[in-house]
Amino acid sequence: MIILGIDPGYAIVGYGIVECNNGRSRPLGYGAIRTSKDMAMAERLKQIGEGIDTLIAHYSPDAIAVEELFFHTNQKTAIKVAQARGVILYKASVANVILYEYTPLQIKQAITGYGRADKRQIQEMVKVMLGLSAIPKPDDASDALAVALTHSQTDRLSALFKV
Repeated sequence: MIILGIDPGYAIVGYGIVECNNGRSRPLGYGAIRTSKDMAMAERLKQIGEGIDTLIAHYSPDAIAVEELFFHTNQKTAIKVAQARGVILYKASVANVILYEYTPLQIKQAITGYGRADKRQIQEMVKVMLGLSAIPKPDDASDALAVALTHSQTDRLSALFKV
């Protein structure tokens, strides 16, 4: 199974592609779709959509896993991230790729076993789980790989309970 994990944003959208077979995961690629602060929001959203299209066309994922939004302070930022997230969800739907969404708490629990793990703990576990020599950069890519790994674990465990 190939999973495209996405950490949504509007300046930086992190992505991580993981191939999972028989309980083992390996990274196929990771990075970020970046938009310039000098661009109009509509252009930024277009660039994000085109980047998602390119990733889907190149990797042909079986599933797309996206982090759900969690904001409790800056509503202006939350609205912009929500707009970018909407484009990502739309592109997954148009491509007919099954979409899964995970909260930050679910991701932390799946990756570290602790729902209040900090960013560094998650990054270290992503590195270990994928057998990488260094923590993936930018941080958004590491976060996206964590989302993909969360789906891999969730999918594998749910298969054990199917009747």
